[in-house]
Amino acid sequence: MLNGATVHGIAGIRGLRHPAEIPLLIAAVLTTLMGYGMWFVVISWLAGSSNATGLEAEVRSQFLDGGTLSQVLLVIPLVPLIVWAVRAIMYAQLRASSVQMSPTQFPEGYRMVVEAAREFGLRRVPDAYVVLGNGQINAFASGHGFRRFVAVYSDLFEIGGQARDPEALRFIIGHEVGHLAAGHVSYFRLIFSQLVGYVPFLGQAFSRAQEYTADNHGYANAPQGVSGAMGVLAGGKYLGAEVNTHALADRATREKGFWLHLSNWLSSHPINTWRAHALRDRSRPGRIMIRPPESTAWFPPSAPSGSGWSDSWPTPEQMLSVLESTTTSVPSEEQFGRYPGVSYETPRNELRWASPVPVPAGPAGPTASEAAYSTPAPAGEQQPVSYGYTPPAGQEDGPMGGSGTAPLSPQGPQDPHPDPGRH
Repeated sequence: MLNGATVHGIAGIRGLRHPAEIPLLIAAVLTTLMGYGMWFVVISWLAGSSNATGLEAEVRSQFLDGGTLSQVLLVIPLVPLIVWAVRAIMYAQLRASSVQMSPTQFPEGYRMVVEAAREFGLRRVPDAYVVLGNGQINAFASGHGFRRFVAVYSDLFEIGGQARDPEALRFIIGHEVGHLAAGHVSYFRLIFSQLVGYVPFLGQAFSRAQEYTADNHGYANAPQGVSGAMGVLAGGKYLGAEVNTHALADRATREKGFWLHLSNWLSSHPINTWRAHALRDRSRPGRIMIRPPESTAWFPPSAPSGSGWSDSWPTPEQMLSVLESTTTSVPSEEQFGRYPGVSYETPRNELRWASPVPVPAGPAGPTASEAAYSTPAPAGEQQPVSYGYTPPAGQEDGPMGGSGTAPLSPQGPQDPHPDPGRH
């Protein structure tokens, strides 16, 4: 239920688990037990009410007429067998049609799997497969019996040429192996939390908590891959190198409203802006239900949010004036994506971690190299900082068990206080 066959004891790696995951797991287990309890009560009532009349007879007929209720009564006791069969078929399909990572096939990716397994204390190296992506950016982890495996879509390997970003792939593989280490694919965990997926909001919240836990594992395994992974998830394998992680994370604090929250509540994964915010600021856990407060933004806004009144948005003339008088702190030589086989002068991470706020253009403005290493102060701070954020005094380890806010360097976030005991 908790530990994915690691050496870290029955509770697994507590420091990397999102604080909401276990309470939501308990709610999921209770929901499933209540569902099976209700099934037993209904079956007992149907077996003992053969001579029922009136309303009771009418309700009984609804359960026995072969309709939806009858199908539900038949399927519920078969759920454990169905889950077992589905996992067996999926594993068989991977073994039959996918490319298995090994020391001789995709050895670099396989090494990432092995190193993540060692990092998280797995007793055995999981199987790993490359699946034809057909343009999809995805990866997943699962198991069958005592066997565990991860599958990575081929498009994640196509961040190729000199624009290739192996750290982004390392983060994603660490995320998937983290699902294994945290026990998320355990057969009994799935069985005892199966019915919660049919409870609106609760099932999705449970899934999002697990994803944050897996992100914590990905960060522990490859902190340098944060910006690349978020860029790929938000902008794709070519445009991903141009996605500014600060801008993405700050929008989590400014995009607000009921409908935006609803889009998160109905999602099995945290929305990208909230996810980027949680990965950038390691002093607090990722948000499950309510957006981060605007006080946690690091930079002033460079564009209005979609939740603002439309009369606050600039006119075309106003925005053209801004575009003509400012520039990005680190100009990109190809804003429409980075492609295999092409050399680019500006390092990816100078774009990803640059200030998202425009700077004056022309002789009065800073040079690209000066702007790259001197960002405007985060909202609420007075002094500029170098490529990141200095946490307020007293802000140390957060509830996720990670270090305080990770300072951002030109190479991405670092863990300033590594703690081997939590891995």
